[in-house]
Amino acid sequence: MIKEQLRGQRIETPSWAYGNSGTRFKVFAQPGVPRDPYEKIADAAQVHAFTGVAPTVALHIPWDRVDDYAALARHAAGLGVGIGAINSNVFQDDDYKLGSVTHPDPRVRAKALAHLLECVDVMDATGSGTLKLWFSDGTNYPGQDDVRDRQDRLAEALAAVYDRLGENQRLLLEYKLFEPAFYMTDLPDWGAAYAHCVRLGPKAQVVVDTGHHAPGTNIEFIVAFLLREGKLGGFDFNSRFYADDDLMVGAADPFQLFRIMYEVIRGGGFTERTAFMLDQCHNIEPKIAGQIRSVMNVQEATAKALLVDRDALAAAQRAGDVLGANAVLMDAYNTDVRPLLAELREELGLAPDPMAAYATSGYFER
Repeated sequence: MIKEQLRGQRIETPSWAYGNSGTRFKVFAQPGVPRDPYEKIADAAQVHAFTGVAPTVALHIPWDRVDDYAALARHAAGLGVGIGAINSNVFQDDDYKLGSVTHPDPRVRAKALAHLLECVDVMDATGSGTLKLWFSDGTNYPGQDDVRDRQDRLAEALAAVYDRLGENQRLLLEYKLFEPAFYMTDLPDWGAAYAHCVRLGPKAQVVVDTGHHAPGTNIEFIVAFLLREGKLGGFDFNSRFYADDDLMVGAADPFQLFRIMYEVIRGGGFTERTAFMLDQCHNIEPKIAGQIRSVMNVQEATAKALLVDRDALAAAQRAGDVLGANAVLMDAYNTDVRPLLAELREELGLAPDPMAAYATSGYFER
């Protein structure tokens, strides 16, 4: 039964994970990185070929802008993958220095909104059902701008985008604690994102980026709450040690990833309506291999979460058996699920070890 549930798991990889990236100080170029969106999708197709559970790739506009998006979607289909979420970019233009949709200048706000609507056009052309929005908008100093006015501007822009969505399209709203704004961020936490989504309607949901929280934040509580309210749209999976590090998911705290996946499963969120997406920029690790390892990490955390004896856990909780309840979780977490996943891959006609299979495929050298 657990293998059957794992068989249906889908994990989306991001196009930007396959290109050169870096820190604020340096971009370290690597050989063989894609030169255009077509080559990014070709690399993403390799991750799916070796894992069997990564059939879509997210695009970032304008980084992945092309003249013919329908042709790009056909290219992806020819490689055995599809176009996933469309991500907007209203943070890399000089006009957005003081914000995009919350900017005090109506001209800049109109420019930002036009881009967001363009992203919905891209969804129409590619068949994507998900628009993912993140805003770097905020202020650096007290008094720099009116906090309430900025919320009104944000709500106005979101409503315009929401009204443009098609019947089978949805909007995922992402929040971030800080950076690049240092005093106040317009969407700083899940509560603000949730409030905006509730106001918008059923096609608006919150996306949880696992790196966008203060140290010690109980992310699994956020997941449980949003699922209970029907407002968890998906995840951007990565790891962090200090801030938004964008390291491979499960690298810093694999136990946290397990706890998150347990709440997803327990709350009925382990379905195709919850988008499990990677959001990582590999600065020093190989691109494709880093994505394969990340997919495997999510699979392992999911398998362990599926192993939790929920009846035994519920009985211990009702009895007030603190140690017994914790032991049920720890038994599942401490189980080595790698043989189970290797067996599943073989049943799917894949190599049992995706990392080893990719390393010997010769794709990177070619």
